[in-house]
Amino acid sequence: MADAIADTRRLCAKPQNLHDAYGPPSNFLEIDVSNPETVGVGRSRYTTYEVRLKTNLPIFKLKESCVRRRYSDFEWLRAELERESKVVVPPLPGKALFRQLPFRADNGIFDDSFIEERRQGLEQFLNKVAGHPLAQNERCLHMFLQDESVDKNYTPSKVRQA
Repeated sequence: MADAIADTRRLCAKPQNLHDAYGPPSNFLEIDVSNPETVGVGRSRYTTYEVRLKTNLPIFKLKESCVRRRYSDFEWLRAELERESKVVVPPLPGKALFRQLPFRADNGIFDDSFIEERRQGLEQFLNKVAGHPLAQNERCLHMFLQDESVDKNYTPSKVRQA
């Protein structure tokens, strides 16, 4: 049997210049959920979140967008993805039913710490979903991230690359 010697030489890498090192990445998708705002009074009070998208992926028609969404919009997106796509959709942060009970010592679901915790959970949810290649083809995701308002009566379909 012939002696096999492993070749441990490194592949010749092309020299990296400043543009390669500090230029924009070839593909990126950044989604931030920020600036929560509580609006309304009494039983019609709710919190909205700013959803900001930056990308250079060709599947998205806008390379930058900023929309406001409330928790029920995130629930709608999750339900649509579960119904229409072949993606395993991660869970949303909880509904916090006990925080909605009356006569609490704190502000319940409008408490700053709860809003921040929910904001972080919503951001994680969106980044997981939008980072999935199959989910990126879903029209509901594009509408959620880039349209000013969500048309909940839309016709489900796939997005085609331009």
